[in-house]
This record gives sequence, C-alpha cells and structure tokens, in this order.
Amino acid sequence: MTAMPMRQTESSAPAHLLTIEEYAALEETETGYTELLEGRLLMSPSPTPEHQKAMMVLGYQLFDQLPDHLDLIADVDVDLGLGPAEGPGFSRRPDLVVVEKAEVARRKAEGGILRAAGVLVVVEIVAPGSKRTDRVTKRGEYADAGIPHYWLLDIEDPVSLLPCHLAEEFGYQNRDEVTGTFTTDVPFPVTIDLDALQ
Repeated sequence: MTAMPMRQTESSAPAHLLTIEEYAALEETETGYTELLEGRLLMSPSPTPEHQKAMMVLGYQLFDQLPDHLDLIADVDVDLGLGPAEGPGFSRRPDLVVVEKAEVARRKAEGGILRAAGVLVVVEIVAPGSKRTDRVTKRGEYADAGIPHYWLLDIEDPVSLLPCHLAEEFGYQNRDEVTGTFTTDVPFPVTIDLDALQ
C-alpha cells in the first residue's frame, strides 16, 4: 500500500518532525491509516475489497505453516530504525509481517511499536497507486532496516509473488516471480496457493 501526505488541520498538525516515540503515542488523526516518513505523517486511502481478501487468504495460508517461534500480524506499525531515537522517525505499516514472538512480547511489555529487528518477512500487496512505492521506495527502506525477506504480491490477473531476500550490502535480490503455487524453504517451509487469492 502507498501512503499519501496527510491532510492536516491546525489542531492535528504536529509543529515538528515526529520521533518514533511521538508517533507511537499518537492516535489515528484522520480516516485511513498513517505511516511515518522522516518524521512526517502520511495517510493512505482504504484498501479495496480485493486487496483485503488477498491479504486475509494469504494470512490464513501463512499462519497455518509458521514455525512455533514466529507470529503473523496484519496491518501493523513497524519501526524501521533508520534514524536516531531522538530524530525524525521512519515507520511503515505493511500488509503482513512475519515476526518473532519474542519481539511481540517485548512490544507488549515495553509499549511502543514493533521493531524491524524482530521482523523476518514483510509482505506488501501492490495497489494501483503504490506500484513505485512498493517496488522501489519501501523495498529500499525495508532493506536498509535489515528485514531479511520482502515479498511483493501483485493481485492483478494472474496473481504473482516476487520473493526477495537481503544480500548484505547489495540490498534485496529477487528470486523468480511466481504464479500458481509458491513453495519455498526459506526462511521457513511454506506453500502458498496464489490462485486462491483472487
């Protein structure tokens, strides 16, 4: 999903660039949801029913195949950790994240939002208005944050999944884009029926 600059009123507009801590303390300020890009609030329009269905069906398939130490969470803030804690923050809200249960427990105990260091896979579903953001901008941000795997799901017919893995200083390296059935052992064994996502 892509985020657009948030329309702000005098009462809701921050007077400065937000840190992650300040962002985590905010409640939703407008309809839709926000992300944080270098301290600036961004808003995204509501996803389409097709987008939501694909996210839900993919989530069900993934959840049933996760190892015990991992959890699956939809539409959740992730602190990308791309700046100092006291500086302008970066937070994205991916469609799905596969995250260490220990990170979920840490967040519950300490508050705040999930940290990228505990995220193993981030999944973005490409929307008509987010193709460049998902394929270029978020790809770069997630790689810089050190998230090991980025899966890009395109629900245009035929549904396809582009799995990418972090290759140290080279950023994400693509595997082949897959249609039909996606099967992998990395980062855990999983088989996904992509046709079921339509």
